[in-house]
Amino acid sequence: MRNDEPGVLLTGGTGFLGGEVLARLLERDERPVYALVRARSDEEAQARLHHVIESLLGGADGSRRAVAVAGDVTSDGLGMSASRRAWLAERVERIVHCAASVSFTLDLPESRAINGEGTRRLVELAELCARRGGLDSFVHVSTAYVAGSHADRFTEADLDVGQDFRNPYERSKFEAEALVRERFSTLPVQTVRPSIVVGDSRTGWTPTFNVLYAPLRAFSRGAYPVLPARRSSPVDVVPVDYVADGIIALAGRPGTTHHLTAGDRASSVGELIELASGYAGRPAPRVVPPWLYRHLIHPFLVRSGSERRRRALRRSEVFFPYFTMKVRYDDALAREALAPLGVSAPPLRSYFDRLMDFAQAAEWGRKPRPRRSSPDASSSAFRWARRGPALAGR
Repeated sequence: MRNDEPGVLLTGGTGFLGGEVLARLLERDERPVYALVRARSDEEAQARLHHVIESLLGGADGSRRAVAVAGDVTSDGLGMSASRRAWLAERVERIVHCAASVSFTLDLPESRAINGEGTRRLVELAELCARRGGLDSFVHVSTAYVAGSHADRFTEADLDVGQDFRNPYERSKFEAEALVRERFSTLPVQTVRPSIVVGDSRTGWTPTFNVLYAPLRAFSRGAYPVLPARRSSPVDVVPVDYVADGIIALAGRPGTTHHLTAGDRASSVGELIELASGYAGRPAPRVVPPWLYRHLIHPFLVRSGSERRRRALRRSEVFFPYFTMKVRYDDALAREALAPLGVSAPPLRSYFDRLMDFAQAAEWGRKPRPRRSSPDASSSAFRWARRGPALAGR
C-alpha cells in the first residue's frame, strides 16, 4: 500500500463499537484505514493498533491496510502538528467518528471535553480534508439518547424538542450532535444514533461490560429484590453487529440522520425482567414506582443490606432512570435504507441468552475472551459492502 492512497479516517477504533467498525472496514473495503490512536508516537500507535487487530481478526490480511496515526481528540489540533494534520487531510476522503466517552458518571466538563470538544476538533479536520483533498462524508456516531427525557416518539429529524437530560453523557452528546448539524450546509456530514449497544447477537461477544450489563450482573446475583421501574417502559437494545453493519452501510449519505435502534421492536422493562429472571433462575423483583423506591425502599436497603448489595446498588442506580422512560425512537428511515441490504436489528429475546452465556464465561470482564469470527464477508448478507453506499464515489 502506498502511503498517499485516499482512505477512511476512523476514531475510536481501539474501543468496542469502533473496533467492530474497524474490523468491517478491513474485511469489506479496499481502501486504507487511517486510525487515530492515542499514543506518544506513530510507532507506539501502530503497535497498539496491531494488537487490537490481532484480537479482532487474528492474522487477517486486511491489517496491512491499517495505518495508525498518533493523536488525541481531547488535545488541541488532535495532538498533531499542522503539517501532520495537512498530511492526513490530503489522504482522507471519509471520516467515521466513533470516539466518545459512554460513562454516565463523568461530570459535565469531563464529558464535554471528550464528546463535545473532541467532535469539534474532528469537524475542524473535516473542513481541512474538504479543502485539501475532498471529503465525501463525515459520519458522526451520536446516540439515540440525545432525546433525553422526551416522553413521546423521537424521529430521525428531531433533535432539540425541549428535552432535559438524565446525566452529562446525554447532554454532551446532544451538544456534539448540534455542533455537527450546524455544518449540514457546508460539509458532507451525517449522523447515526445507536441506542443501548450490547454484544454480538450471534456469539454474545463483547470486550466491555457497561451500561445494561451492570444491572444485569447485579440482577443475576440477587441484588434487586425491588426495582424502581415501569413494566411498560421501552428498553431499546441493539447488538453491536447490527450497529457496526449499519454504520458501514449508511456511510456516504451526507445530510442524513439515522436511528440504529430497535424502534417499535424494542424490548420492555417487563420483558427484560422476564428474560433475566428466567436465565438466572431467580424470582422476579418487585416493581415499584420510582418515588416509593427513592423515599422508602432505598434507605431501607442501604441500612439493612450487606456491603456487597450496597456496592451493587451504588453502581447500578445510575441506570434506574432508564427503566422508567416513555420515549420511542422512530427508525423508519434507517429501516428503509437498510432493509434492501439485509441489515436489521434482531429482537433482544432471540439473543439474550447468548449475551448472558458470554458474560458468565468471561466472568463479566475478568477473563477476557477472543472475538469470534464474523460471517464470511463474501456471504450474500454482506455483498453490498463491496459495491454499495460504503464505496460511493469510488
